[in-house]
Amino acid sequence: MKAGRTWVIADTHFGHKGVCHFTRNDGSDLRPWGTPEEMDEAMVALWNDIVHDVDRVYILGDLVINRRCLPTVSRLKGRKVLVKGNHDIFKLKDYTPYFDDIRAYVVGKCHSGKMYIMSHIPIHPACLGDRWAVNIHGHLHSNTLDDPKYICVSVEQTGFKPTDLNDIIKDR
Repeated sequence: MKAGRTWVIADTHFGHKGVCHFTRNDGSDLRPWGTPEEMDEAMVALWNDIVHDVDRVYILGDLVINRRCLPTVSRLKGRKVLVKGNHDIFKLKDYTPYFDDIRAYVVGKCHSGKMYIMSHIPIHPACLGDRWAVNIHGHLHSNTLDDPKYICVSVEQTGFKPTDLNDIIKDR
């Protein structure tokens, strides 16, 4: 199989009615859709516009809110790896039909040879130390940490679509 691009995304929350009504600290809407159905359809389209079947996509947690929305994953292009988040509470057997792999975290090398770590929740700064060049994470939605070693890929940070991993690690 031809190698494709590698993408990352977090906090899709497919099927989550509440996230459509959450607001940012300034009072603006967290997401621009009124219903989870509108949100899901828009994010599936945004995803499939850029991801190809040969691409790998790391979903850094909080995939769906309820089990009935898991089949949405089968509509998404790419070979998918789930890094479980705090809302990914179902049994492993519920997720395995949709994923090539399921992990607690992912590690890899940046272009410089330094290491990165991908997780759902940002890792503690004391654990990040000098070992990791960057922590690519989700969980924070529209918030960010004031430290260049942390990159939040929650959908609110990425235009509601996956972002290219190489764009994150190229200068690290």
